[in-house]
Formats: sequence, C-alpha cells, structure tokens
Amino acid sequence: MQEKHFGAVLNPTRWWGRLPYLFWLVALFVGFLERRRAKIDPVVRSLVMTRVSQQCCCDFCIDANSLRLAERSGSMDKVLAVANWREETLFSAKEQAALAYAEAMTATPPQISDALKDELKTHFDDKAITELTALIAFQNLSARFNAALDIPAQGLCVSEPGKKPNV
Repeated sequence: MQEKHFGAVLNPTRWWGRLPYLFWLVALFVGFLERRRAKIDPVVRSLVMTRVSQQCCCDFCIDANSLRLAERSGSMDKVLAVANWREETLFSAKEQAALAYAEAMTATPPQISDALKDELKTHFDDKAITELTALIAFQNLSARFNAALDIPAQGLCVSEPGKKPNV
C-alpha cells in the first residue's frame, strides 16, 4: 500500500517489520486512530502529529506528517505555521487547544494544567480527549522510535512556500 501511495516502502516500516507481531500491533493501533469515524477530525490529527514530530526532532515524522497535513488542509499554510502556532492566526480555538495539549503531553515531564484540561473540555468530549491522548502518545512513541534509529526523511513533503507537497 505504501508503494502505491508514496512510491516506496517507508523507512520505519522496514524497522518495525523486523518484529512482525509488533508491526501488526502498531499498524492496528494506527488504523484505529486514523479510521473514518475517529473522534478527532483529520486536520486536527495531522496538526498534533506534526507538532509532536517537531518537538521530538524526528525528521521522518516531520516529513510524513507534514505531507498528511498539507493533503488534509489543502495547502502548505498550516504546515509552515504549526511550529509557531501561538503567533499565527490560521488555527481555530479547537486546533489551538489540541496543539497546546500535544505540546504539554510531549514535555518531559508532561505539563498538563487544570486550565488546559478545562479548555480541552470546551472543544472535545471525554471519548475524544481519550482518543486525542492516545494519538499524541502514539506519535511520541513513533517519533522517538524513528529519531533513536536515525530514520531519515524520505522527501515526501516539500516545505518551501509556493511548492506543492510530493504525493
């Protein structure tokens, strides 16, 4: 499937594939989080995944998640702005709450305040918060796995203004 969509098997798949049972568990988890009836809309999912990737300094994850964000949002605008989302006007209050939560969860130790929890509850119900938490935790696992193994970007997303992402 990856060869059909990206033109190549993605580098992390080769690493995860060394342990087939683990690979399938990870694939099932990702499949659940990315299902059509997910509690978190696709743009918000891609925003938090891209931001966590940036925080964890995972070149592959930044590349892959930026591509997904560009595809889902219809442009490179949010991709180019997500690193400085607090200073940007592109993001809705819901997106800002999700991004703040992603950053707070990714911090070591996590920095989740009661005010942040209250803000999340204005935009997401308990099931959606649980799903968002799982998504952010998964992206932390993925980004840290890839960064530890020096898995490089694969040139999936061109991040220069005016250029379209590679699809």
